[in-house]
Amino acid sequence: MGRVAELAGVSVRTLHHYDEIGLVQPSARTPVGYRAYSADDVERLREVLAYRRLGFGLREIADLVDDPATDAVAHLHRLRGLLVAQRDSAAAMVTAIDRELEARTMGIRTTPEEQLKVFGAQLYELIGSAYPATRRTEPRIAARVWEALGDARTVLNVGAGTGSYEPPDREVTAVEPSAVMRAQRPAGAAPCVAASAERLPFADQSFDAAMAFSTIHHWQDPIAGLREMRRVARRVVVFTHDSSDAGWLNRFWLSRDYLPEVADLVVGRPTVDELAGAIGARLEPVLIPWDCADGFFEAYWRRPEAYLEEHVRRAVSVWTRVGPQAERRAVERLREDLVSGRWAERNGELVGLDAAELGLRLLVA
Repeated sequence: MGRVAELAGVSVRTLHHYDEIGLVQPSARTPVGYRAYSADDVERLREVLAYRRLGFGLREIADLVDDPATDAVAHLHRLRGLLVAQRDSAAAMVTAIDRELEARTMGIRTTPEEQLKVFGAQLYELIGSAYPATRRTEPRIAARVWEALGDARTVLNVGAGTGSYEPPDREVTAVEPSAVMRAQRPAGAAPCVAASAERLPFADQSFDAAMAFSTIHHWQDPIAGLREMRRVARRVVVFTHDSSDAGWLNRFWLSRDYLPEVADLVVGRPTVDELAGAIGARLEPVLIPWDCADGFFEAYWRRPEAYLEEHVRRAVSVWTRVGPQAERRAVERLREDLVSGRWAERNGELVGLDAAELGLRLLVA
């Protein structure tokens, strides 16, 4: 127990308390009869301590770690989602502080109301609602996805998030590993299972179709996830982007001129052809309408001012993944170019387009 306390950075008294209340009880024995922690005990303790440091109470933690529908991998995915949300919150707070410092340097004093809005509970409300507020269903893209589902009556939505593309006229089961995303699913949404794409808890051919929308770039093993979808369903429909296309980064002005770090995010990931080949899928291009309702990374290709908005960026994982320094630099340069007219000079031809081909693809198998 002393060694475990030392490694975990907690007191022996804390471990004794966890033992007494049945939260983490050492189940092994040393040769001389002392109680010791088995590998499973350590894994459970790791989950307890992670939830504790995220601010959960002990009763809440007990419910989480004892959830029979959640295995160790699902717990890791859930913890990762919560930690990412916490990181995003911290990043937003840093941004708010930077803006306050900049204002004070210029002799501008924000009002008490503005200070409370930026640093108080309303900030967390804004962060928590950013995804559903900007990632709404784009009906023209949804129509393509639902058409590809064919006559499927039962549909598994893998990496479902808030469920914005779940077909309303079919029997849907959702899979989402992130507790943060599951909590944002609206009332009346399809039932949602806490699981990962790579380990779907369903029997072979359980569904007419399995779909995944703008999610496989988050999976640890996209090929394994796609094969799991193929295992549990007779049809597979996946919406993703062709980041393997060398021209993709250059076609989109945001990654080409302001955020070249995006290229590093796709290094080592399977190409779209490899993804399609893993499940025998055909590829169909998907154009992005200029007024796309869904605020994914490329959605505002004709509305560059949108990328200056904090809540728009927070709903797109790319901005968090490139880091705050790259984000600040990109936003500052874009703002300068919009004011000076340089952006319009470089991208004037976009104004006349109703839709753009920026590498988005449907995989249909």
